[in-house]
Amino acid sequence: MLDSIDNHILQRLAQNSRISYTDLAKEVGLSGVAVKERIDKLVNQGIIEQFSIVVNAEKLGKKISAYLELEVEPAHLNTIVEELKANEQVAVLYEMTGACLLHVHILVEDMDQMERFMHESIYALTGILRVENQILLKRHKNQDGLNI
Repeated sequence: MLDSIDNHILQRLAQNSRISYTDLAKEVGLSGVAVKERIDKLVNQGIIEQFSIVVNAEKLGKKISAYLELEVEPAHLNTIVEELKANEQVAVLYEMTGACLLHVHILVEDMDQMERFMHESIYALTGILRVENQILLKRHKNQDGLNI
Protein backbone atom coordinates (compact mmCIF):
# COMPACT_ATOMS: atom_id res chain seq x y z
CA MET A 1 0.00 0.00 0.00
CA LEU A 2 1.19 3.51 -0.75
CA ASP A 3 1.84 6.04 1.97
CA SER A 4 1.14 9.79 1.75
CA ILE A 5 4.66 10.52 0.47
CA ASP A 6 4.33 8.01 -2.39
CA ASN A 7 0.92 9.50 -3.22
CA HIS A 8 2.39 13.01 -3.28
CA ILE A 9 5.25 11.84 -5.51
CA LEU A 10 2.79 10.22 -7.93
CA GLN A 11 0.61 13.33 -8.04
CA ARG A 12 3.57 15.59 -8.80
CA LEU A 13 4.99 13.24 -11.43
CA ALA A 14 1.56 13.08 -13.10
CA GLN A 15 1.57 16.89 -13.25
CA ASN A 16 5.19 17.19 -14.37
CA SER A 17 7.25 14.07 -15.01
CA ARG A 18 10.35 16.28 -15.44
CA ILE A 19 10.35 17.56 -11.86
CA SER A 20 13.79 17.04 -10.34
CA TYR A 21 14.45 14.68 -7.47
CA THR A 22 15.77 17.71 -5.53
CA ASP A 23 12.59 19.75 -5.99
CA LEU A 24 10.42 16.75 -5.17
CA ALA A 25 12.55 16.00 -2.11
CA LYS A 26 12.00 19.55 -0.80
CA GLU A 27 8.23 19.11 -1.15
CA VAL A 28 8.06 15.78 0.70
CA GLY A 29 10.80 16.39 3.27
CA LEU A 30 13.18 13.65 2.14
CA SER A 31 16.59 13.58 0.48
CA GLY A 32 16.90 13.42 -3.28
CA VAL A 33 18.35 9.92 -2.95
CA ALA A 34 15.34 8.77 -0.90
CA VAL A 35 12.94 10.20 -3.48
CA LYS A 36 14.82 8.45 -6.30
CA GLU A 37 14.65 5.17 -4.37
CA ARG A 38 10.89 5.58 -3.88
CA ILE A 39 10.36 6.34 -7.58
CA ASP A 40 12.52 3.34 -8.57
CA LYS A 41 10.42 1.16 -6.24
CA LEU A 42 7.19 2.47 -7.82
CA VAL A 43 8.59 1.62 -11.25
CA ASN A 44 9.74 -1.85 -10.15
CA GLN A 45 6.32 -2.56 -8.64
CA GLY A 46 4.68 -1.62 -11.94
CA ILE A 47 2.77 1.28 -10.37
CA ILE A 48 4.59 3.69 -12.68
CA GLU A 49 4.57 2.15 -16.13
CA GLN A 50 6.31 4.93 -18.02
CA PHE A 51 7.24 8.59 -18.01
CA SER A 52 5.78 10.43 -20.97
CA ILE A 53 4.87 13.72 -22.54
CA VAL A 54 1.59 14.97 -23.96
CA VAL A 55 1.99 16.09 -27.56
CA ASN A 56 -0.45 18.47 -29.20
CA ALA A 57 -1.23 16.43 -32.32
CA GLU A 58 -3.02 19.33 -33.98
CA LYS A 59 0.15 21.44 -33.92
CA LEU A 60 1.89 18.55 -35.73
CA GLY A 61 -0.71 18.60 -38.51
CA LYS A 62 -3.05 15.91 -37.14
CA LYS A 63 -6.18 18.05 -37.18
CA ILE A 64 -8.74 15.22 -36.98
CA SER A 65 -9.05 13.22 -33.78
CA ALA A 66 -11.63 10.45 -34.12
CA TYR A 67 -12.89 7.73 -31.82
CA LEU A 68 -14.10 4.46 -33.28
CA GLU A 69 -16.06 1.74 -31.55
CA LEU A 70 -15.65 -1.56 -33.38
CA GLU A 71 -17.76 -4.64 -32.82
CA VAL A 72 -15.77 -7.59 -34.08
CA GLU A 73 -16.24 -11.31 -34.50
CA PRO A 74 -14.35 -13.01 -31.65
CA ALA A 75 -12.57 -15.35 -34.07
CA HIS A 76 -10.96 -12.34 -35.78
CA LEU A 77 -10.19 -10.27 -32.68
CA ASN A 78 -6.46 -11.02 -32.41
CA THR A 79 -5.83 -10.43 -36.12
CA ILE A 80 -7.71 -7.12 -36.06
CA VAL A 81 -5.86 -5.99 -32.91
CA GLU A 82 -2.48 -6.78 -34.49
CA GLU A 83 -3.39 -4.92 -37.70
CA LEU A 84 -4.52 -1.84 -35.79
CA LYS A 85 -1.56 -1.88 -33.39
CA ALA A 86 0.76 -1.71 -36.40
CA ASN A 87 -1.05 1.30 -37.91
CA GLU A 88 0.72 4.59 -37.14
CA GLN A 89 -2.55 6.53 -37.27
CA VAL A 90 -3.91 4.56 -34.30
CA ALA A 91 -3.04 6.45 -31.12
CA VAL A 92 -4.99 4.32 -28.63
CA LEU A 93 -6.42 0.82 -28.86
CA TYR A 94 -8.43 -0.70 -26.02
CA GLU A 95 -10.37 -3.92 -25.72
CA MET A 96 -13.57 -3.09 -23.84
CA THR A 97 -16.62 -4.76 -22.35
CA GLY A 98 -20.03 -4.28 -23.93
CA ALA A 99 -21.30 -4.50 -27.46
CA CYS A 100 -18.34 -2.61 -28.94
CA LEU A 101 -15.32 -4.72 -28.25
CA LEU A 102 -12.57 -2.39 -29.50
CA HIS A 103 -12.15 1.31 -28.80
CA VAL A 104 -9.80 2.99 -31.28
CA HIS A 105 -8.55 6.58 -31.18
CA ILE A 106 -7.00 7.78 -34.42
CA LEU A 107 -5.20 10.97 -35.40
CA VAL A 108 -5.21 12.02 -39.05
CA GLU A 109 -4.38 15.16 -41.00
CA ASP A 110 -7.71 15.79 -42.71
CA MET A 111 -11.03 14.27 -43.77
CA ASP A 112 -9.50 12.75 -46.91
CA GLN A 113 -6.99 10.85 -44.78
CA MET A 114 -9.83 9.89 -42.41
CA GLU A 115 -11.83 8.47 -45.32
CA ARG A 116 -8.78 6.53 -46.60
CA PHE A 117 -8.14 5.17 -43.10
CA MET A 118 -11.74 3.99 -42.76
CA HIS A 119 -11.76 2.25 -46.17
CA GLU A 120 -8.24 0.79 -46.10
CA SER A 121 -7.71 0.08 -42.41
CA ILE A 122 -11.18 -0.63 -41.03
CA TYR A 123 -13.70 -1.64 -43.69
CA ALA A 124 -11.12 -3.85 -45.41
CA LEU A 125 -10.64 -5.98 -42.27
CA THR A 126 -12.40 -9.31 -42.06
CA GLY A 127 -14.46 -9.72 -38.92
CA ILE A 128 -15.71 -6.17 -38.37
CA LEU A 129 -19.43 -6.36 -37.60
CA ARG A 130 -20.20 -2.74 -36.78
CA VAL A 131 -18.39 0.60 -36.70
CA GLU A 132 -19.36 3.72 -34.79
CA ASN A 133 -17.33 6.85 -35.44
CA GLN A 134 -17.15 10.08 -33.46
CA ILE A 135 -14.96 13.07 -34.29
CA LEU A 136 -13.59 15.25 -31.50
CA LEU A 137 -14.78 18.86 -31.75
CA LYS A 138 -12.83 20.42 -28.89
CA ARG A 139 -10.58 19.16 -26.12
CA HIS A 140 -11.49 20.68 -22.76
CA LYS A 141 -9.32 18.47 -20.55
CA ASN A 142 -6.68 15.87 -21.24
CA GLN A 143 -5.32 13.97 -18.28
CA ASP A 144 -2.98 11.04 -18.42
CA GLY A 145 -2.21 9.34 -15.18
CA LEU A 146 -4.33 8.97 -12.11
CA ASN A 147 -6.03 11.29 -9.69
CA ILE A 148 -4.54 10.19 -6.39
